[in-house]
Amino acid sequence: MSTLEKFRAISPAEFFYRNKEIAGFANPARALYQSVRELLENALDATDAHGILPDIEVSIDRDANRPMVYRITVKDNGIGIPEKYIPEAFGRVLFSSKYVLRQTRGLFGLGAKMIVLYGQITVGEPAEIISATIGSKKIYSYRISIDVKENRPIILQRSVWLNTAGWHGTIVKISVEGDWSRAKQKILDYVKRTAIVTPYTNLVFRTPDGEIYAYPRAIDRLPPPPRETKPHPHGVDIEMLKAMISETKEQTLLDFIANEFQGVGRVIATRFLQSYGFNLEKNPKELSKEELEVLAKALKDFNEFRKPRAEYLSPIGADLIKIGLSSILKPEFVDAITMKPVVYEGHAVVVEVGIAYGGAIESLEEPQLLRFANKIPLLYDEKSDVSWKVISENIDWSYYDIVFPAPIAILTHICGTKIPYKGVGKESVAEVPVIERGIEEGVRYVARSLKLYLARKQREEEYMKRAITIIKYIPEVASALAVFLRSNPEPVNPRVIEDRLFELVKKRYGEHIKEISSPRDIILSIE
Repeated sequence: MSTLEKFRAISPAEFFYRNKEIAGFANPARALYQSVRELLENALDATDAHGILPDIEVSIDRDANRPMVYRITVKDNGIGIPEKYIPEAFGRVLFSSKYVLRQTRGLFGLGAKMIVLYGQITVGEPAEIISATIGSKKIYSYRISIDVKENRPIILQRSVWLNTAGWHGTIVKISVEGDWSRAKQKILDYVKRTAIVTPYTNLVFRTPDGEIYAYPRAIDRLPPPPRETKPHPHGVDIEMLKAMISETKEQTLLDFIANEFQGVGRVIATRFLQSYGFNLEKNPKELSKEELEVLAKALKDFNEFRKPRAEYLSPIGADLIKIGLSSILKPEFVDAITMKPVVYEGHAVVVEVGIAYGGAIESLEEPQLLRFANKIPLLYDEKSDVSWKVISENIDWSYYDIVFPAPIAILTHICGTKIPYKGVGKESVAEVPVIERGIEEGVRYVARSLKLYLARKQREEEYMKRAITIIKYIPEVASALAVFLRSNPEPVNPRVIEDRLFELVKKRYGEHIKEISSPRDIILSIE
C-alpha cells in the first residue's frame, strides 16, 4: 500500500537551522570563531566602508554557571542601524543591505542572523542589539529572537533612551555555545590578521581568560570606500536581465542598454543593438522570452564593451599593506604591490600581494600565508585556496635566494564585487585562472624585491667582514710601523698611526661599519 509523499516549503531560517554547518557553525569551536568573525566584519563594514576610522571593541565572557556558554560583545562607532531595520537586520535570514553590486566583507546577509539562530538553538537566549545612527537623538535597544518557521523577528523587548553623548554605532551581545580552548588560537589569529589588513583601526580584544590584545591605529588614512556600481554586460544572465528590466524606468531598449550597464554609452549601445538586429525604440518590458534569451547571449558575446571598471572597488593599497605588516609582524623587510584589475565573469577584480621577511617573523619550513578576500582574513581550508597553490607549487623560492626554514610571510588580498569562494563559509578562493595569474605575478614581483634586498644585505655583510678583518690588524700594523719610524727625529705614537689607518678604512667601508668607533671596539669584542 503506497502513501502520498508530503510536500511543503521551508523558510530560509529553517533551512539554515537544519544545515548550520553550511554557514560555518559545524561545532562549538568553529561556531565561536565564526561568531566573532561575522560580528567583527559587520563592525568594519559599518565604519571604514562609510569613511569612519574604526574604533572597535570585542570581548568574550564565560558564563560562570554554564560550561561552554560564552557571551560575545562587539561594539563599533559606525553609521548605526536605522531603528525600523534593527529587528529585520538581526531576525530575518537573507535580509541585508548588501544585496547590491558593491564590494563588501559580507556576502549573503547571513552572518549576524546565523549567530542569533545558533545562540537560540544552543543556549536559548535572545540577542541584544543597541544602536544609534549618526545624528540620532535617541539610542534604541532590542532583544530579538527568530521565528524559524516564518523567518521573521520576534521582538521580546524594546527600549529607547536619549543620546546625550551623541554616540553613534552598534553594540551586539549574543550568547552561544562554544569551545574557547579549541577556538582560541584561530580567533587570536583572526583578530591579529584583521589588524594587519586594517592598520587604520583601533581594535581591542578581551578574551574569556581576561587577556587584552590591543592593536592601536597605525595610520589615520582610510582606503577609498567601495561604491555601488552597475552590472557589466558580460556578467549578466537571463534572470538578472529580467530583474533589471522589471525595475528599469527606461522606455526604449537603447536607453536601457546605454544607461543601466557600465562600460556602455549611447554610441556603443546603438552599434550593439544594430549588430544583433534589435529595434532601438522598442520598450524593453515588451521583449518576448526568445528575444530576452538572444539579448542575454548577445550581451555576453559582444566584444566592444569597455572592460569593467575598478574605481568603485576598495583595495587596501600597497602603502597600507606595508604599514600593516610592519606594525604587527615587525619584519626587517617589507614590500607590497596592487596589481592592475582583471575581469572575472564580467566583474573587475583587484589582486594585492605583500611580503615580509626577517625581524620577529618565525622561521618555518614553508612561507607563512596570510590570505584575505575583501579585507576578510581567511584562516580555514588554506591548502585548498588558490593562493596556497601559487606559493607552494608555482613559485620556486630558491630562485629568489630563499632557503627554508625561512622567516617569510606572504599576504594575498583579492577584492571585487564577486569573489569565487569555494563554499558558503567563505574560507577559500577557487583556482580561477585570471586570479591565479594575478596572484602569481604579484608574488613574483615582491619576491624579486626581496631578492634584491637579500643580495644587498649579503654584500653589506661581506664588506663588514672584510673591514673588520682589516681593522683587527691595525694595532699590530701600527706598532710595526712605529718601530720602523724610531729613526724619525720626532717620536711617533703608535695610537696616532692606528687612528690614521682606521680613518682610511672608514673612508673605504664607512657605511658598513658605522657602529665601530675605533679598532679597540673590535679587540674588546673579540676578548
